[in-house]
Amino acid sequence: MSKIDEKAEHILRELRRDGRISNLELAERVGLSASACLRRVQELERSGVIRGYRVVLDTAQLGIGFTAYITVGLSDHSKASQEAFERAISRSSEVVECHNTTGSTEYLLRVECADLPSYKRFHTDKLGALPQVNAITSYVVMGSPKDERA
Repeated sequence: MSKIDEKAEHILRELRRDGRISNLELAERVGLSASACLRRVQELERSGVIRGYRVVLDTAQLGIGFTAYITVGLSDHSKASQEAFERAISRSSEVVECHNTTGSTEYLLRVECADLPSYKRFHTDKLGALPQVNAITSYVVMGSPKDERA
């Protein structure tokens, strides 16, 4: 799809709210016939605008009660160092997001753990043990009044 028009934007808004909405309900909400709506959704999928569908979990029910954002500075700024860090982080179940960023540090991580003691183990035994890591700053999430991640 070369251009996202108003109808496609409306479809995307509705799908972001509820990725399991039926095509018939979606068509009604956006003012299209069911067949036209399905064609548009399929084109958005084919073109890569829609990359997938996800489930939103209640982390508290899964025993995850601690979330932190962590900035990580590397001691070496080489490509090899970055790739080694990224490989190590990709194997860590506590890290649910990893972003390479600009600024005073190289990475921003979102980490989810059961509690503070489990976070301390991750911080000390996993993240702090990586030879590429030079600096770690943690920002503990106390609440999330707006969170639109899926």
